[in-house]
Amino acid sequence: MQLAKQLSKLGTETAFAVSAAAADWAAKGNKVYPFHLGDINIATPENIVEATIKAIGDGYTGYCPGGGVAELRDAIARDVGSKRGLSYSTENVSIQPGGKPVIGKFIATVMDAGDEVLYPNPGYPIYESQIEYQGGTAVAYGYIETDTGFELDMDALKASITPKTKALIYNNYQNPNGAQSSRAEMEALAELAIKHDLWVLADDAYYEVQYSGEPMSIANLPGMQERTIILYTCSKRFAMTGWRLGAAIGPVAAIEIINKLNTNAESCTPHFIQRGMVEAIEGSTSGPDHILNVLRDRRDACIAGLNAIDGINVATPDSTFYVFPNVTAIMQRKGLTDVNQLMTEALHQTSVSFCTRKHFGRPLAGEKNDYIRFAYSGIEVADINEGMAKLKTYFESP
Repeated sequence: MQLAKQLSKLGTETAFAVSAAAADWAAKGNKVYPFHLGDINIATPENIVEATIKAIGDGYTGYCPGGGVAELRDAIARDVGSKRGLSYSTENVSIQPGGKPVIGKFIATVMDAGDEVLYPNPGYPIYESQIEYQGGTAVAYGYIETDTGFELDMDALKASITPKTKALIYNNYQNPNGAQSSRAEMEALAELAIKHDLWVLADDAYYEVQYSGEPMSIANLPGMQERTIILYTCSKRFAMTGWRLGAAIGPVAAIEIINKLNTNAESCTPHFIQRGMVEAIEGSTSGPDHILNVLRDRRDACIAGLNAIDGINVATPDSTFYVFPNVTAIMQRKGLTDVNQLMTEALHQTSVSFCTRKHFGRPLAGEKNDYIRFAYSGIEVADINEGMAKLKTYFESP
């Protein structure tokens, strides 16, 4: 018997393969310094845990509406709207079992087979996977490295738009490179979306992981709310990666379709977790503040450790929990031509585990530099310092 041919177009999140290699190395008795996966080893705030346990005790363990319980949809509508200067209601929110399902459901809602969808590359690999699996054409747009971080390659993005382009996926506060758009860059992107009548998925997974300044969303620019679906997740803000809870927020017509997809896919998101999330949004704010402070300390340690290495110079990102250093000079020093070989050698020589540019989409034509990604959300400051010292020795040796 044959499996479906379409499966050949289905990608995966290859960072989990790096996790497997790190786990295998640890199983051999080695201490691993885990910079590879964007998980969070900080406890979920106690008030959320207690509210969820109470919800289980109160019997919220059965089915609930496919679009989510009204109390949580209301809370997210108010929370997301107030932070972006927009007005949303219950009908604009669809609760999801994590942020990731929003990607596939957005594509299923707005894209027909043969349509083109613009997506960031390097970027979260599920964008590319879902576009192609659902019969679309994934059209990548890239970034330009500057002294202060990464900027969108707007000229290349503009040149990629054709009459078949249907949607744009935009991940401000970006995974893997931490890119953060200026207002001018975001306005230019919004102008393109309006001019070409594009749907936009605003992947705001790291919207609240902001160390300085106020975050911005493309949804609150003129003409954008009615064409934008926001991807919202609890994973980063509340250290709830394993709870699997998120939401899609957008125009009612699109949200109604996403609710129907919910019914087809998973019936509903667990009721008791939704009850706990109401407390997360409307309860104490000390938990998220603590999480952000811990992540800031880890960021500073990671940046200091990397910039102490000869051949690496990275800017300090104002958001996310990722650093994306250019290691072209390191590759040349060590005589390597495959950045994944650098990753493997580093693990075996230093026990430091990280991902590479190749884990975030197919490299674009003409790419000349090599990059690796560090996620500092799952490693303590002392281990960051220890791991970076080992990495410095290895990277600076021929």
